[in-house]
Amino acid sequence: MRLNKYIASSGLCSRRKADELIEQGVVSINGKTVNELGFWVRTKDKVSVNGQLVRPAKALYYKFYKPAGYITTSDDEKGRKTIYDLLPEIMLGLKPVGRLDKDSTGLLILTNDGDLINELTHPSVKVPKTYIVTIDSRIRKHQLEQMAAGIEIEPGKTAYADVMVLEADNKHTMMQITLYQGMNRQIRRMFEHLGAEVKSLKRIKHATITIDGLKRGEFKPIKPRQIKELKQWLEKLQ
Repeated sequence: MRLNKYIASSGLCSRRKADELIEQGVVSINGKTVNELGFWVRTKDKVSVNGQLVRPAKALYYKFYKPAGYITTSDDEKGRKTIYDLLPEIMLGLKPVGRLDKDSTGLLILTNDGDLINELTHPSVKVPKTYIVTIDSRIRKHQLEQMAAGIEIEPGKTAYADVMVLEADNKHTMMQITLYQGMNRQIRRMFEHLGAEVKSLKRIKHATITIDGLKRGEFKPIKPRQIKELKQWLEKLQ
């Protein structure tokens, strides 16, 4: 196995980041520093990064229906509840693919596959994420046009969204919204700019993976067939 893939398969980082670590001279094999990006690791070799031994881990893939009130991190200095308070020990080493803020709910993909995380979150790959969003007012045609054309949510950062209205009256609008960017709190900030408040926000799909079959707070392994289809889909997208 190539050295960068070996490091990535340990769950430490992506292959791209592994290449950076190799070039920085912090990777060693059997006690000797290796700077060669294409170096091949044998079964009996011992690989260390910054002096810490790393080994390939079995790739795990789960989907999780995040409830409101939990933050998407493994630790919090403020003592707030995290998604890992709800997960079993086998999932504690998995990382979320992207985040949902405390008040948002819905689909999170959790994995130790560093390459997949990088491919699904890298800014150069426009991976769609779909949400069901309800705001506290009726959305107008010109606002939908603004969201499609782009809203500058901070200097130099323009956010876009594809929006389909599902229900509307004078007091609320329910929409299906698809994003192709990964900006922090993007949907909420776009509606703040439009003078509306998000009352609920649920992610229902990330790339080819959906929330189907999950109840709030539940998790399930993602089937190998679905992971294969996801990776094939990503190859075509890039």
